[in-house]
Amino acid sequence: MFNIDSSFNNVAQAGIWFIISMVIAIIGGICVYYVLLTKENYEKCTGYTKKLFDFVTFKKLILEDILKILYIIVAIYITLSSLGLISTSFVLFLVQLVFGNIIARIGFEFSLLMITICKNTTEINDKLKQNIVPKKEEKKETKKEEKKEEKKEEKKEDK
Repeated sequence: MFNIDSSFNNVAQAGIWFIISMVIAIIGGICVYYVLLTKENYEKCTGYTKKLFDFVTFKKLILEDILKILYIIVAIYITLSSLGLISTSFVLFLVQLVFGNIIARIGFEFSLLMITICKNTTEINDKLKQNIVPKKEEKKETKKEEKKEEKKEEKKEDK
């Protein structure tokens, strides 16, 4: 009725396919990253392909949107499930309705706060990179100019 050998073969075949698919995925992922996800290709992208590129390279994070939707679902669930407690205990109903929603809100706000901190830190880092590069070049130019002026002064003093 139940053939152990055939079920073992099915499991073995699934295991082999798992290993093959893992190797293909690793090789494919590395190739896609180094061939397609370059800065030159990003500059060529427009419209939908730019959004897809941002999604794949994690420039656009979707966790914030998912957390907002999940919060609404959790708040509705807490509110509706608390209605089931009215017949049992009015106090439990109020506790779950009020404190359950407050605790859920605090948890989701904390998660969104972490995401906001991450975004702000990234934005500050990007702005600092943009401001530091020109300043370094300016410093190099001013140092070169200072050295040239010092050499000219030394030559004048020698004469």
